[in-house]
Amino acid sequence: MQSIPRDQAMEYEFDHRHPPKLRVKEGESFVVNTEDAASGYIRSTDVASHINDFPVRKFEPPKSNPIGGPVYVEGAAKGDLLEVTIERIVVDDQGFTNFRPGVGPLSDSHRWQPLRGPFVHIIKHLPGPSGTTWDGKGVFNDKITWDLQPFIGTIGVAPEREVETSAVGQGPWGGNLDVRDMKEGTKCYLNCYHDGALLYVGDVHGSQGDTEFYGTADETRAELTLSCRVIKDKQIPFVRLEKPDSIVSLYSFRPLENAVESAIVNLMEWMVTEYGVSETDAYMHPSINPDFRVNVYQMVRLGRLQYTVGAEIPKKYLVPS
Repeated sequence: MQSIPRDQAMEYEFDHRHPPKLRVKEGESFVVNTEDAASGYIRSTDVASHINDFPVRKFEPPKSNPIGGPVYVEGAAKGDLLEVTIERIVVDDQGFTNFRPGVGPLSDSHRWQPLRGPFVHIIKHLPGPSGTTWDGKGVFNDKITWDLQPFIGTIGVAPEREVETSAVGQGPWGGNLDVRDMKEGTKCYLNCYHDGALLYVGDVHGSQGDTEFYGTADETRAELTLSCRVIKDKQIPFVRLEKPDSIVSLYSFRPLENAVESAIVNLMEWMVTEYGVSETDAYMHPSINPDFRVNVYQMVRLGRLQYTVGAEIPKKYLVPS
């Protein structure tokens, strides 16, 4: 199986000028070995005192969320839609979270002074029944553990003309979205702007709560197994997800309520045009269906980063009207 090794998965831009690291056929499984969001600098709590002095921090925006790619998908062209299937995510035996001075909603708080940072916490990852961490446990402390729920935080293709960073870039082409439904078994849909699509992935999280409130989740290295399919001559308003039992329309914007409204309207359009749901029924589901959800995946105050939400509805309700 073709793969990108970790030391070659260290790009910090979605850039169509980068030469492809891999060329794959439709349906071909391939592996990307990713580094953590801090480029491997945080492996213990000892680095907390100089967390703002890492070389990658000396840029604006900082070089965070290294990504592997681009992966050239044969048959993809501008105007097509790329379907990326996340086949498997195996995370490292540890991850980290941190508070950085000047970053996060409480970084300058007098009431919450211990939260100003600098601070680093290591989360140990224990293997599960499979013998790997894909179904393992995250160890918060000696009293608290939880099931790891690994997902891809940053995924996208090269935009048409711009060069976007892996730290704060977001758009219909993907970017730093931190969507915890970008997990094993999910299909992600991205517009293509270049031959080969030019896919990048990285910034895996072992787990994350809704909003990723202070801007850092369980940041970890990982081995990703993916495959791609090309849907010809199709474009969508923003990134979409198809989970085994539901569909999710994503949107990134500020303020949060505008992102929510756009995600819902785009979900309605998806329901009407591709599943035959009537406009009236599609409009009613968000107001009356108890299984309709709006997920606030990322609400981080960091530079020009937008807030990312997802409007979600179970597939059982996608019944033609």
